[in-house]
Amino acid sequence: MKKRVPTIRDVAASAGVSVATVSKFINATQRFSPPVEARLKATIARLGYQSNPHARYMVTGETRTIGLSVLDIRNPHFTSLVKGANRIALQFDYTLLLVDVEENPAREFQLLEALARRVDGLVLNTRMSDDDADKLAPLNKPIVMINRVSQNPQFGSVNPDNHRAGFMLAQHLLNRGYRDIGYLGYAHARPNEQRLAGMSECLASAGVAPRLFEADAPTASAGERACSSILFGPARPEVLICYNDLIALGFLKEARNLGFSLPDDVAVCGFDNISHGEYAWPGLTTVDVQSERLGEIAMLRLLDALAGKPVGETGLLEPRLIVRESTLGKPRAA
Repeated sequence: MKKRVPTIRDVAASAGVSVATVSKFINATQRFSPPVEARLKATIARLGYQSNPHARYMVTGETRTIGLSVLDIRNPHFTSLVKGANRIALQFDYTLLLVDVEENPAREFQLLEALARRVDGLVLNTRMSDDDADKLAPLNKPIVMINRVSQNPQFGSVNPDNHRAGFMLAQHLLNRGYRDIGYLGYAHARPNEQRLAGMSECLASAGVAPRLFEADAPTASAGERACSSILFGPARPEVLICYNDLIALGFLKEARNLGFSLPDDVAVCGFDNISHGEYAWPGLTTVDVQSERLGEIAMLRLLDALAGKPVGETGLLEPRLIVRESTLGKPRAA
């Protein structure tokens, strides 16, 4: 025979209090004397009672759920970001509701609008225009953006220093003696412009301008597709900086398939410091943008907003250069 699930009325009867008292205790809408709270905790534990989140929502208007959107969960950068956000959510007794928009701009607003109805607040990775993002404001949910600065004062933001990341990677290449430098970017991503600006500023100090190439997606397969046209073009660069590590790893793999020796024939590097890069051959030089920490700080900022504290832009997270074998070849100019 199926065991009967205890109800809030069972807890009230066993603890010798009213149903209203149990409800207020569970939903933290009122404090009681220490003996009463201790008796309620012991009774709930003994009966194995679990509160109904829908009922709690009806009482408090809170779901204890945070919505988190990512652009592509297959990208380990976003996986790390989710891990960091979830770590903080669990510490504060919140649950994450994840939406993967799959790099689909046509469906992005629809998905985020639906997500907003089910959660207390939102942490967003989005390529939506500012005008489209502003349409989320009337939903009256706290919002923290990652990797973009919104002009809307209702939205907070958490960002790595992408300009600095581009600068330091370019400086490393100049220090290694590279002068013929290409950049395989992804123009649809907001960090792309900042990373390119940082590397261009650094290279200009040495009288160098990067040669620009464009990937059709921020993925490993896009790096593979771009590889042959770059390496068999009129003059291949000595080194290629890629918008992210996935593009770089795809390029690196296809370059080896085409018979090139890396890093001697062409050096390759990227951004994000995803774990795959450490185990590739050659190991991938990259810039660590602190993906997990981004998720942690974004969640902390959102919890502050839920507590009534003002949102705004957080100071930029400092990137860190990770040098591996993929840029340790001998430049042609050396």
